Amino acid sequence: MIENYYQWYSLYLNRDFEMLTFGEKGLPFIIFPTSGGKYFEAKDRGIINSIADLIDAGKVMIFCPDSINNESWYNYSTEPVNRVLRHNDYEKCILNDVIEFAIHKTGYKKVGLTGCSFGAYHAANTALKHPDKVSHLLTMGGAYDIKQFIFGYYDDNCYFNNPPDYLPNLEDEWYLSRIRKINISLRTGENDFCLPENLRLSNILKSKKVEHELQIRKETGHDWHWWLDMFRTYILEITNN
Repeated sequence: MIENYYQWYSLYLNRDFEMLTFGEKGLPFIIFPTSGGKYFEAKDRGIINSIADLIDAGKVMIFCPDSINNESWYNYSTEPVNRVLRHNDYEKCILNDVIEFAIHKTGYKKVGLTGCSFGAYHAANTALKHPDKVSHLLTMGGAYDIKQFIFGYYDDNCYFNNPPDYLPNLEDEWYLSRIRKINISLRTGENDFCLPENLRLSNILKSKKVEHELQIRKETGHDWHWWLDMFRTYILEITNN
């Protein structure tokens, strides 16, 4: 399996940024790390090996950017206003550095986004805000509400980065028509403490007439060995169609 390491100075973050990629062609899929995860998390946790055969076959190319959660949502040493602004810097990096690179590298016009737990937040928020850039969205054990990180503080930046808040009020047909074109799958377990958040997001999507899959697995909780199977199963589904 072809693996490449990239490091560059991101103008959006004003610092160096790191990423691993796996494969050299196929549908580009970006994997966001979990809360404290790094760009090598998906490799270390077995996510990459779970689809090694599909990567080698050229069906999918994986991009694993770093996270800056400890500088944004989890940076409790600074005020909430600064946390959300730092998240906006990260979003610009993902959109302009990572997604554009993935499109250039593979020749596809759109990318797939995925993540587990808080990584699923990044995947979902990016897809819902920028649906013209996204073809597929897979969330696994996702958590989507960022109000827990801002301790009562709230401004427009918070609102527009909190899917449970902005999505119910979204009436712009340009956005809705493009969101409806995304292959969306919310996957979680009946024992996952994030299950209520997935039920809530699913209900909001239904209210907006956005077709999607909500998969709740029996005897499944919030951990990597379940996410590995969810991920492989989904990638097999979309690459065999």
